[in-house]
Amino acid sequence: MTETPAAENPPPVLRRRQQRRVVTTLSLAQLLSGIGNGSGLALGSLMAVELTDSNAFAGAPTMAISVAGAVTALPLAGMAIRRGRRIALSTGLLIAALGAVGMALTPVVGSLGLLLVSAALLGVGNAANLQARFAATDLAAPDSRARDLGLVVWAITIGAVAGPNLIGPGAALGARLGLPEMSGPFLFSLTGMLLSVVVLNIGLRPDPLSLVTAQRPVAGAQGPAPSAIRGGLAILRANPAARLGVLTITAAHLVMVAVMSMTPVHLKDLDALASGSAGASMTGHHPSLDVLVLIGFTISLHIAGMYALSPLVGLLADRRGRIATMLIGDAVLVAALLTAGLGASHTLAVTTGLVLLGIGWSLATIAGSAFVAESVAAGHRVPIQGLSDALMGVAGALGAAGSGVVLALIGFRGLGLGCLVVVLLVAALAVRQERRQVADLHDAPVGSPAPGADVPD
Repeated sequence: MTETPAAENPPPVLRRRQQRRVVTTLSLAQLLSGIGNGSGLALGSLMAVELTDSNAFAGAPTMAISVAGAVTALPLAGMAIRRGRRIALSTGLLIAALGAVGMALTPVVGSLGLLLVSAALLGVGNAANLQARFAATDLAAPDSRARDLGLVVWAITIGAVAGPNLIGPGAALGARLGLPEMSGPFLFSLTGMLLSVVVLNIGLRPDPLSLVTAQRPVAGAQGPAPSAIRGGLAILRANPAARLGVLTITAAHLVMVAVMSMTPVHLKDLDALASGSAGASMTGHHPSLDVLVLIGFTISLHIAGMYALSPLVGLLADRRGRIATMLIGDAVLVAALLTAGLGASHTLAVTTGLVLLGIGWSLATIAGSAFVAESVAAGHRVPIQGLSDALMGVAGALGAAGSGVVLALIGFRGLGLGCLVVVLLVAALAVRQERRQVADLHDAPVGSPAPGADVPD
């Protein structure tokens, strides 16, 4: 660790003061750095289509972001263990800042390779943003840990929602500077990430992780991935409830990423049809500024749907039950896919579908995560949660890559209907699991724990 252990085990009053500083710092840093993520998701697919003249490559940048985030999560965590949160988070965001520079230069250079490399660098920033949520818990008291984490998550949401809405002003700024319109928004992304690094390096002194681990090695730091994968797979093979939770999370993320990443391309195609370009190649149509603003607004609403209701979703899962909430999430996902798919020729229907898609993802992911945690013994949670996160990242990458091909072959409506089949299959498994649990509860001896209950080691 780079910090001295002098401040280790501070008095409770000082510890609370340090925690307030950490949460404030992380929240402000996440708000600033989150600005870049929405622009990368919204504009990366459009750049890929323009560079390749094919919708089949539209999901490639989102896939690069997803893969890079999944691959770099463990190295950033290892860096945090060795050198503290401040260094790890700052490193991830500086790498993402290089990605923002590359994204801004991509329309100028016209290189698909530069686009994909830059998108991957932005993905490292995504991994840092995810790690920041856990940094909020390093010094947190047990009775305020979830609240502190929630504050940082809300800050991520604010930045992510604001980012796409800066596409319009960014495009105008780029035009004034003599840059292509799609380069301009990434100037805001670059500024936000650099300011975030400055905030972290001022506010995270002393480093929160160093205050609790400076003289204590972290178990499993030398190789968590193989153990997590082997242990998680063993649990999945033996535990149908855990399988259902992981499958629900993975399927919801696959469907969400697939449809979300293709929406900017579809809205651009609708603009081409409306402007009389139907006879020409829609992939060669350059989107107007109004369409860029619409795309940014739609992605912002979608991200808000993913996170804005998360406290209420958690309350619903606690009161109505995990499987019931997962099924509600599946129902909302079905409504989203039908709305966006059947109304594919109308921008209002597509936008409404994207909002519902975000809400359904929130319901399925939060309830599914809680179900996974309570379906296994306490000592087995880390492997299964690690595997769940890994599969979630893989699903996002596959959804981004495959959706472009599906869009090119059968269109946006066909993509929605294909995703609908996935959701219905998972919902059928959830119904079967719920019936099995009800039957087990009915047959269980009086006083025995409920099926799927939290089982201690």
